Amino acid sequence: MRPVVISDPYPRSLELIFTKKKYQQLIKKFKIIHAPEKNKKKFYEKNISLASYIIGQPDLDKRILTKAIKLKAIFNVESNFMDNMDYEYCFQKGIHVLSTSPVFSKPVAELALGMTLSLIRDIHSSHQKFICGKETYGLEGNKNSFLLSNKKIGMIGFGDLAQSLTPLLVPFTKDINIYDPWIPNKIITDKGFKAYSLGEIFTKCDVIYVLAAITKNNQSLIDKTLLNKLKKNSSLILMSRAAVMNFKDFQARFKKGDVFAALDVFPKEPVPKNDPIRKLKNVLFSAHRAGALNDTFTEMGDIVFEDMLIISKNLPPRLCKKAERETVSLLRSKPIAIN
Repeated sequence: MRPVVISDPYPRSLELIFTKKKYQQLIKKFKIIHAPEKNKKKFYEKNISLASYIIGQPDLDKRILTKAIKLKAIFNVESNFMDNMDYEYCFQKGIHVLSTSPVFSKPVAELALGMTLSLIRDIHSSHQKFICGKETYGLEGNKNSFLLSNKKIGMIGFGDLAQSLTPLLVPFTKDINIYDPWIPNKIITDKGFKAYSLGEIFTKCDVIYVLAAITKNNQSLIDKTLLNKLKKNSSLILMSRAAVMNFKDFQARFKKGDVFAALDVFPKEPVPKNDPIRKLKNVLFSAHRAGALNDTFTEMGDIVFEDMLIISKNLPPRLCKKAERETVSLLRSKPIAIN
């Protein structure tokens, strides 16, 4: 008998994350039960006892989880651990709670590098000026530009995203400095980098990447106190979560025009048409699109399927990110609505 999988991946869909070939492999190995859009609580009360796996991130309190007598793993394909299930019960019962977030690290890292180069060499602005017939040639067109080579890099956060970005940066510079209170300094130094304080990141670095997950301890972490420490002509690239930044303080600081930024995430999405942030000429904008590639989503299906196979052999998952007892309760990710 095929193990039962409850499919409840909204806002994802199985069609989004599985290729046709992979989906056929999935249904050959597993029986899929689709959760309804409405009356989910009643559905889970009736069906969770049948399930070996859940693909999705439903609300699961302890009362419902006690019925999950066969459940081996929950795959959060939104890729953010949220405060919507009883993690402690899952840990006690050996139910793996997994996130597909690793699939986003490479595409986000690549766009981060692309935005960095555009920002420090003014690629996007010079392109727009050329279209408008207002281009400036040679040195005149490079007044605020500088080389990435041999510059001092700062990173806030040293998780999957940072560890995908550092190999892309090393050919330009090995002067990479990390702030991450969840990572032992030895891990950072063993990779050839330096552990910095948060203050040192802002006062000493030429290019700063914000790559940290949002937790109950770092909401609005980057405020006017830190932003006012930025070096003249330095660049700040925000690629992880908007809530790490105090955007009111950000706008006030960047109105001065002596520092530069690239943003892929925002406090409210879609960003209102009349939001004053749109007027900042020294900011490069991307509409939260860094990780949203077809290849990324189908890789998500691949790692879910492969981990389901390995868990079915009573072995630990190897590809998806595991929720950790010590940190999952600290995370404060918001649900997403757009793929």
